[in-house]
Amino acid sequence: MDRYIMQQLILWKNKENRKPLVLKGARQVGKTWLMKEFGRTQFEKVAYVTFYNNQRMKRVFDEDYDITRILMNINIETHLEVTPGDTLIIFDEIQEAPRALEALKYFCENAPEYAVVAAGSLLGVAIHEGVSFPVGKVDMLDIHPMSYCEFLEAMGEEMLAKIVLSNDYSMMKDCREKLIFWLKNYYYVGGMPEVVQYFAEHKNYQEVRNIQSAILAQYEDDFGKHTASNELARIRLVWNSIPMQLAKKNKKFFFGQIKQGARMKDFELAIEWLLDCGLITKVYRVNKPAMPLKAYIDFTAFKLFLLDIGLLGALSELDAESILEGNEIFQEFKGALTEQYVLQELVAGTSYTPYYFAGENSTYEMDFMIQKGKRIVPVEVKAETNLQAQSLKAYHKKFEPEQAVRISMADYKEEEWLVNLPLYAVQGL
Repeated sequence: MDRYIMQQLILWKNKENRKPLVLKGARQVGKTWLMKEFGRTQFEKVAYVTFYNNQRMKRVFDEDYDITRILMNINIETHLEVTPGDTLIIFDEIQEAPRALEALKYFCENAPEYAVVAAGSLLGVAIHEGVSFPVGKVDMLDIHPMSYCEFLEAMGEEMLAKIVLSNDYSMMKDCREKLIFWLKNYYYVGGMPEVVQYFAEHKNYQEVRNIQSAILAQYEDDFGKHTASNELARIRLVWNSIPMQLAKKNKKFFFGQIKQGARMKDFELAIEWLLDCGLITKVYRVNKPAMPLKAYIDFTAFKLFLLDIGLLGALSELDAESILEGNEIFQEFKGALTEQYVLQELVAGTSYTPYYFAGENSTYEMDFMIQKGKRIVPVEVKAETNLQAQSLKAYHKKFEPEQAVRISMADYKEEEWLVNLPLYAVQGL
């Protein structure tokens, strides 16, 4: 399968002032495969070291940070000779060996000629628990689930993906039915690489759900293994409440809907833990649509999304028929899935940091707000072709933005101040 982030890895390889690279991302988003494939295609040799259940290699870093000695031990572990320029050194599950993480500083300072890439599923949690992180001595790259266009390519629809990525809206209109067909399948399958690969080969919806459920079970196992018992219950409450929170018309996260009488301070650590794991994304409200948006964040108001739309469907126990064919029971939750999808595409496929905005007394809400150059662009998300955008009209009447975007199942259309962008073309925003 093709992962677009491979191009960023190649750019990193060719940087003059290259530092060791740390890949961050949730478990099962494909970090290990990506590192190995990068090594296989871009280097002559790959020295792969995992610290999972590897006490010998952990002890190597406990002694000191002598790079020559460390390299000799990597040679022994991997049965090859590590040489600068043609060998990629991979440290996997590096959160299991905190001193190996700290050693990246010494690779940066004393042996920059070696290409070193590291990854760890619970790296954010480990850092917050006191593991020393080599700030300023490493490059960082976030790994997300596969995007819609990556999904298209995995399904053998390379030409469709090319049309979307080139922002060819005329061709998109001609291919509309196929793009919507695959988009609905993406809503169900999502972008977790193992799930996508299975679906590409077998097209078995029930087994897709079984694999997604197994991934969710792995995440819940992590809750128990890596948190104190008093925090475990709170993490589970937050995690299991997300589908319900997103199903509301007002998708702001309400603590009172987790548990009667719950307050933000009771669940702050639980939310931070899930963020550190890469399992959720937090979208803050801004209290003023002005430059820069970051200056107007309201830290008390936010929405929470899962890392993957397929996992959201699995956690919500949505069946394939409801998503692919639609039914009356499913209509209300369709908006939640659509907003989840748009958020994923914004995070993985654009450079924008998404926020949202609500008017006084919540009379209207902009699903997302982005800062595009010198402009603040409101974004409204519609699940179908119904283009009655009352919130967007109210927002425009008050703030008169230069441009606003409505994302829906309708075709691309430019009006005076409003652009309608098809849901399958969010990356073109």
